[in-house]
Amino acid sequence: MFGLTTDISIDLGTANVLVYVRDKGIVIREPSVVALQKDSNKVLAVGEEARQMIGRTPGNIVAVRPLKDGVIADYDVTEVMLRHFVDKVCRSPRFFRPKVVVCVPSGVTSVERRAVLEAAMQAGAKRTYLIEEPMAAAIGAGLDIGEASGNMVVDVGGGTTDVAIISLQGIVVSESLRVGGDKFDDAIIRYIKKMYNLMIGERT
Repeated sequence: MFGLTTDISIDLGTANVLVYVRDKGIVIREPSVVALQKDSNKVLAVGEEARQMIGRTPGNIVAVRPLKDGVIADYDVTEVMLRHFVDKVCRSPRFFRPKVVVCVPSGVTSVERRAVLEAAMQAGAKRTYLIEEPMAAAIGAGLDIGEASGNMVVDVGGGTTDVAIISLQGIVVSESLRVGGDKFDDAIIRYIKKMYNLMIGERT
């Protein structure tokens, strides 16, 4: 039984979800989107398949992005999305539940942290650990987080921008701004509409 569980790390972003598996690297990189049937809230698709439905589906299907500004905005849909990706990565997750590390913005509240922990556990995790996004970004970039000198990390996501100074394996100071790539997209859409009277969508 030993060695059959999978350790996975999840970057639960406003725009995209990335799943990393030890010794395999990034195995999933899909949009944080869930397609639901309006009248019944039945889940029709998750991730890339759900994104493909945006703008091409009947009026009774709605695409939901369950995270806003880097935190959970719709708990139930987030749980469904997490379970989908955990099941996709882990064979027989009910029997061999994975240990999961989830990235969170540095400025999240204790309530927001608890929501992420509970959603991951409900999605099938055996244990869940949280790591602040700037620290995860520093490790991923190969920075020596243990050295005595400070390193500044700027992590720009879809919903948040995290800025942190990291030294001696800890975050010395950090600031999380609830502004990211989504706001950039909105600004571009408004500019094109104003200048050229042309409405473009998110996918464009």
